[in-house]
Parts: sequence; C-alpha cells; structure tokens
Amino acid sequence: MGSAVFEKYFETAERADTIKCVGRVAKVSGLLVESRGPQAIIGEVCRIEAPKGRGVISAEVVGLRDEVVQLMAFEETDGLEVGNRVIAQGSRLEVPVSAKLLGRVLGAMGNPIDGKGEIEASLAYPALASPPDPLKRRRITERIATGVRAIDGLLSVGRGQRLGIFAGSGVGKSTLLGMIARNTSADVNVVALIGERGREVNDFIEKDLGPEGLARSVIVVTPSNSPPLSRLRGAYVATAVAEFFRDQGLDVMLLFDSVTRFARAQREIGLAANEPAATRGYPPSMFDSMPKLLERSGTSDAGSITGFYTILVDGDDMDEPVADTVRGILDGHIVLERRLAQAYHYPAIDVLKSVSRLASDVSGPELLKAAGSIRRSMAAYAEVEDFVTIGAYKPGSDPAVDDAIAKRPAIEEFLIQEVGERSPLENTFAMMERISGVPIPIEELARGRPAGKAAGAAASALGSAGAPGSHSGRPAGQAFGGLAGDGSAPFPGLAAGADAQAANTVASLFAGLGIQGAAPGADAAGPAAGASGAAGAHGIGGGPPGAGGAGPGEGRGGGA
Repeated sequence: MGSAVFEKYFETAERADTIKCVGRVAKVSGLLVESRGPQAIIGEVCRIEAPKGRGVISAEVVGLRDEVVQLMAFEETDGLEVGNRVIAQGSRLEVPVSAKLLGRVLGAMGNPIDGKGEIEASLAYPALASPPDPLKRRRITERIATGVRAIDGLLSVGRGQRLGIFAGSGVGKSTLLGMIARNTSADVNVVALIGERGREVNDFIEKDLGPEGLARSVIVVTPSNSPPLSRLRGAYVATAVAEFFRDQGLDVMLLFDSVTRFARAQREIGLAANEPAATRGYPPSMFDSMPKLLERSGTSDAGSITGFYTILVDGDDMDEPVADTVRGILDGHIVLERRLAQAYHYPAIDVLKSVSRLASDVSGPELLKAAGSIRRSMAAYAEVEDFVTIGAYKPGSDPAVDDAIAKRPAIEEFLIQEVGERSPLENTFAMMERISGVPIPIEELARGRPAGKAAGAAASALGSAGAPGSHSGRPAGQAFGGLAGDGSAPFPGLAAGADAQAANTVASLFAGLGIQGAAPGADAAGPAAGASGAAGAHGIGGGPPGAGGAGPGEGRGGGA
C-alpha cells in the first residue's frame, strides 16, 4: 500500500533530467530566435528565461546551423534580449492524456485554458508521432453517421475515413463541423480550431457545438493571433489526443478547422528559417508536413479516427497548392458552393462536385442505387437549369429531365437542413426511398458497426462496466416505417430504434467519466420508425416525425 502511494513520485524522479543543457540568446530576428547552445535535437522543447518580459517563454528547436540553435517561440517574444538563458528540456512536445480530457479546452501545448483546473493524467502522448503501420490498419467497411442528410445519404462516410471540406470564406465550414460534432455516432469528438478568429471560438463552443456536443468532446484552440509555432503544434496536439482515444478502442471524430491555416503557419516558420520558397511561396517543408499530419488519422488495430478537415480555398480556386495537395491525400472531398450559400441553401454542399471514395465500401447495394438515382436527377436538372429558369425548356422533350424537374422540390427539401436539426439514418433513408422509388431494406442500416460494440470496447478500456447490446429491435427484412423523431437518447449515434441496453451502455460509459447525459427515453426502448401496426406494410410508414411509425404504411408491402 505504501509503495503504491509513492510509485508516481519514483517514476517522476526516474524521468527527471538532473543535468540541464544551457545556452544564451545571440540574436532575435522577427519570428526566429538564435542562441549559442544548448545541445538539443530538432523538435526539442526549450525554456527561455526573460526576466524583463513574460518570465519564461516556451520555444522549440526548428533548425541547427554549426553551433547556432534556431528556435521558434510558442508565445510572444516581448522582453527577450541578447544573453537570456535558453534551457533545453530534454524531450519533444508531449501531451498529458486521460479520459478526463472530455469536455475540456486545451491550448497549443496541451495545457487546459478553460479555467477549470489542471487535468489529472499519468500518461503522455508525443505530439509528433508516426502514422499507424499500413499493414495493421483495419479495412474501412462500416459506416459512421454524421446526422447531415446530404452526407449520410449521398456521400456515405466510413469509420476511419478522412474527408476534406473545401470552401471559400463565409460559406459555412465551421457551422457544418458543429452539426457533425453534435449529431455524429462517434464515441468521442476532438475539435481542432487552428488559426480561427478569437471571436469564433466561443461561438463554436456555445452555439455550433452546444453543451451536448461539448460533453463528449475535447477542443484544442490556437487563435489566429497566436505565433505560427502555436498554430502548427496545436494541430499535432489535437491529433495526439485523438490517437489516445483511438488506442482505447473508441471511434473518434476529428474535426479540424483549418488545414489552410496550418499550412500558412508552416510557411511562416519555413521562410523565417531561410527555406527556399516553392509554389506560391510555400516552402518544401509544408508539402512534407501535410501527409505526416493527415496520415495519422484513420483506422488502427484498436479503434478509428474519422477526420473532417476544412480547407479554405483562396478565391474559390480548387487547384491552389494547399487544396490540391490535401485532395490527393484524403479519401474524399465535400465542396461547399458560394452560390448555394447566397441562395440560403444550407448546408451549401454541392453534391455533384463532391465525392466519398469509400461510399461503395460502406453502403449497401440498394442505398447505392437510391443515391445514384438522386444524383442522376440532380445532374439532369443541372444541365438544363438555365433553360428551365427562362422558360425555354419544353416539357416532354426529355423524360429524364421531366422526372428531374418533378423531383426537384423533394431533393431540395432533402438537401436543406437547419443547423439544429438532427437527422437519424432512418429519416435519411426514408426520404431517399420516397425520392428515388428504390426500396432500402432495413439490413442496410446495420451495415455500420453494431450499437454497443464500440461502447463495450470503450467501457473495457476506460474502466466502465457495460455489456454490448444488439443493433436493433426491428425484425430482419423490415423496411423503414414512419420517420424517427428527435428522441431523448443521450447520444445521437444510437438512433431511436437502437437497443435500449446499448444506449444504457454508452450512457454508463460517459457517466463513469463524469459526463451527464439524458437517460434513454421511450424512443430508445422500442423500434423507431417501425412498420405499420395492423397492416404490417413494408413500405414507408405514414406516421409523422417522432411518432414511431404507428400509422398505416403507404408503401409497397402487402396488407393484412
């Protein structure tokens, strides 16, 4: 008992570096600090003593030349002068990690900045790490829900997939990330706000994310006024936090805003270190760092990190260097179109310009047929939209176009979604059935990971008891009934039709972490969107949203 009490102190003493390497500041030039010594490696964290400024400034070694050590500070360099001591810390940047990170806001070095006190952690993850072994990555064959109809229905996303959200400024990238964070079926969100306006940080936390989203999220913030090294390392810190939760067997949603500002920070550092400028002023180090960051998400042999990365395209140019580089690395791209935003069409997703490279691997054959039918209708309408607008198109000229014009209002209703609106997969599939006329069997909803599997793994890894539940209470072969309502299940990934035991498992997991969630309501106990009661129809039920499909079906199945 006594030895256990002192064990953590023994470990700290063993790790302590009793011999410190010290140098002296020799030159400060813009963003770059040069010193004579200390002996250090690239990426090592150093402390610069600045009695006339901040007292102690954290910095990192970014270059070595002869006996000169080039450093970049994590903070402003006010008060630095020649001769200040530079003390090497003997290690690269590490992030303290534990389950108690949930609900917290971190800074660029992984330290809490939300005023809620320190975070107890006995483990630290390196901010700079290698991606998982390619041969140990699990194949992506399971869907993950985002709660956004346009994505879940027409751009299906797999657990561990990485997608880019490409858009100009002011088109709704951050708002879309907030919708995904609130409604996703992932176990944990990690949100990286890199280079964002300071005003937008609280807006995202309180408005876009909300208390429900924050309760199962970790947020890493480095605002636009931060030094470039803070913006750069904040990205790696967020990825390291996501890796910790993935290693516990969880499905993690990494929401990264934005890759462009990460790239610009790397450009500032590279140019300050006298790297040659390449394409549009970006140094070679930017193109080298991009895959090292983006390849760290994805699947491993334990869990998964599903990544959504926003890319701010200069002048809406999709071929500018950052956008072109990222598009070649990721597993798909979602394009937000300014003309749609101007027409108050939100989310402003241009489906025809967007693609999910793994949609066919995570979707059933009937869902793919329904999605293909809707996309063909959208493409047919897009070809003649100008003629229809000016009244030059003559009905009957092309049956495919006539069909597309007839379906246009229903497709628009499907694509437009309010910020606070949650759309379970049952709702999405039911609407797609109505538009396309393609029946989608209920078995295709279960193509994602069964509810309770991730929760069971999480409970085991994080020390919370809970038994995995079955995926659904519906009978096999049943199609979608009435649209599922926005029930009171505590986590949107467990749709209202999921097994109540699975819902309780996830609730107990997060309750064990000190997170309060609503108890599963009546919608979680039985089938949501079930088949029609007396008739037993296998079509789309006639019940109103949230009614659980109690009304008679309107569809294709036989009656009594």
